[in-house]
Amino acid sequence: MDFVVTWSPQVRDDLNDVAAYIAKDSPRYASTVISRILAAGRALEFLPNRGRVVPELGLEDHREVFVHEYRIIYRIDGHTVQILAVIHGRRLLGNTRLGE
Repeated sequence: MDFVVTWSPQVRDDLNDVAAYIAKDSPRYASTVISRILAAGRALEFLPNRGRVVPELGLEDHREVFVHEYRIIYRIDGHTVQILAVIHGRRLLGNTRLGE
């Protein structure tokens, strides 16, 4: 059975920040990265458990996949996958708001 993928409002801001940062050097590469992040998020409709458990949280339902150096952090709830945040891979969650 397929899962329904939803995106939290926070992710739109995250993606805008990522695109703006990369576009300073290469607008074309920024577009490529954002397209790949969006495709990876949509692909979570199938086999969402393939992502690893988020190390900082240690919760089985909070997972992440990587696209380039960016972490797509999501939560599995029943047959829904909610994408909570997109952050740089070197950044720890710390004060990052998830899914707001």
